[in-house]
Amino acid sequence: MYSDSDPVHAEVLQRLKAGDHSAFEELYHHYSKPLYWKLKQMVKNAEEADELLQNLFVKVWDKRDQIHIQQSFEAYLYRIAQHMAVDYFRKLERESRLQEQISKISPTTDEDAEAQLMAKETQQLLDEAIAKLPEQRRRAFVLCKIEGKTYLEAAELMQISPNTVHNHLVKAVQAVKQHLDQSGRDIGILALLLALAQSLP
Repeated sequence: MYSDSDPVHAEVLQRLKAGDHSAFEELYHHYSKPLYWKLKQMVKNAEEADELLQNLFVKVWDKRDQIHIQQSFEAYLYRIAQHMAVDYFRKLERESRLQEQISKISPTTDEDAEAQLMAKETQQLLDEAIAKLPEQRRRAFVLCKIEGKTYLEAAELMQISPNTVHNHLVKAVQAVKQHLDQSGRDIGILALLLALAQSLP
């Protein structure tokens, strides 16, 4: 354990600023648990808290050159967590309004068979889109979006950095969205796109 005033802590932050992955992992393991509980307390959802935690550390890695060694790194992390929680609730509000619009044009009970067929066709399109992805993007997509692994878990399995996992995932989701959009599907596609985009920053 170390504090913000600990010289060892400053040394780890300096290594992080220099792009040292081992320093990033050390800081992740040191701060991830208390940050997770803080996020869970704020958003009242364990799964969302975990996803926000992964995105938080991706932001830390992406903006590592902006870290000030002499300032409290813990306070810096908690500020990011608070901002992400606010963004999360804003996103929920937007999705709620969008869902209201979708419900107005969703199939009625008499159209259940047609809706099931559309869902099946949409799943086939999704499978096709995933199959077309380059190997690393496909693996990142499957691990994070289908198997539900965190960026750090996927990074360990793929032997790359969490930031690289994030980059592969963003490009994979964009490619899948484009494939689905080109299919001309309506409600089923929109629902899938919402699901795919949920946890991305």
